Amino acid sequence: MNVIVAVDAEWGIGNKGDLLARVKEDLQQFARLTTGKTVVLGSNTLATFPGGRVLKDRRNIVLNPDRDYAPEGAVVAHSLEELFDLLKKFENEGLASDDVFIIGGASVYRQMLPYCNRAYITKFKKSFEKDVYFPNLDEMAEWSVVSESEDITAIYRGAAGVTGEITFNFVEYVRK
Repeated sequence: MNVIVAVDAEWGIGNKGDLLARVKEDLQQFARLTTGKTVVLGSNTLATFPGGRVLKDRRNIVLNPDRDYAPEGAVVAHSLEELFDLLKKFENEGLASDDVFIIGGASVYRQMLPYCNRAYITKFKKSFEKDVYFPNLDEMAEWSVVSESEDITAIYRGAAGVTGEITFNFVEYVRK
């Protein structure tokens, strides 16, 4: 399984239920890696998508304990046990574990990181106001960097319509 996330300089990932920054190149990287794959996310993350709709061209599995929760176009897992049963079923139908991406939010990342073997991290070289974090993989002995892009500078759109220039890079980690 894979995890994919954008973090700021202190490994922050969100503030008040929203992304820290939207950067076209990061969103393109996300789409390139996850299109045609299975994505696992929480219902709060789904609610932040345009119209609260699932990501197209992907199998969306949403973790939510509410048995009445039924977003259009998604498969719902009500527990981690149910999620793993679903993934096993899909694996029997040809799904490879490399084709599963954990895409947030914070509680889903925390629960699923121990099951992931690869992490695709967009590292913003900027600090934002934040209230949720991703574990700092650089401080975890079981993770190592296997590739890192050159720095990229682009325009970002942040909270409350703030825009500006941001430098970032793409870093790929694997579990040792």
